[in-house]
Amino acid sequence: MAWSIADVARMSGVTSRTLRHYDEIGLLPPAWIGSNGHRYYEEAGLLRLQQILLMRELGLGLREIRAVLDSQVDQVAVLRDHHRRLLAERNRLETLARTVGRTIAELEERKDSSDMVKINRPENLFEGFELSAEDEAEVRERWPEHWEQSRQAAADLATSPEETERWQREVTAQMIRMAEFMVAGTPVDDAAVQAEVDAHYQGVCRFWTPNAAAYKGLGQHYVDEPRFRANYDKIADGLAEYQRDAMAVYADARLS
Repeated sequence: MAWSIADVARMSGVTSRTLRHYDEIGLLPPAWIGSNGHRYYEEAGLLRLQQILLMRELGLGLREIRAVLDSQVDQVAVLRDHHRRLLAERNRLETLARTVGRTIAELEERKDSSDMVKINRPENLFEGFELSAEDEAEVRERWPEHWEQSRQAAADLATSPEETERWQREVTAQMIRMAEFMVAGTPVDDAAVQAEVDAHYQGVCRFWTPNAAAYKGLGQHYVDEPRFRANYDKIADGLAEYQRDAMAVYADARLS
């Protein structure tokens, strides 16, 4: 029996874009590609995907995962080696749970009658968040020049706690303003919304400079990637899609 890429995406929760990327880097090739260009997977592919997802949860990067799957390494030994990572991840999730709980309490206490969102300490929104090993590996493999530019910018930012806090406040304030526009029903092509998107784009350019297609792809990544989506949607449900749509308008108008 074989399953289409859409079937596998639905069953596993992995996006079709990610599955295509796994094929492109030789991590998870399909059993065959049909005359319609669609990828099809058999049981062996599903089992391999299960192993990939398990090792992703353990914090392995894509290159490490491929090395394990393509070798005869004892997977039990790999599990033992990364047991420490699970314990560290448990601690990080506990921090995230406190972060989200604090945000919920803050929003409930500070939300005024006009439904405008206010946050006392916006930097608290991001406590416990970090780029996953898979995300970093994918970025490094697909966009090495942008990865190096971003890595250097992040390193420079990390040398100044004051600058880091200021940047966190700016990012959070932008997200909140976008949420306020969304709640008010403001179209994404409104000039005020696009001004906020321009500020977002300029912030992104501190780390790398996307063209129109890349900036649209970044907006879609906010929707597809659970970590990013949760970060937006804990401010307001649907904010990830609203941000993506506003970024697409900006890319077509300003970057094409």
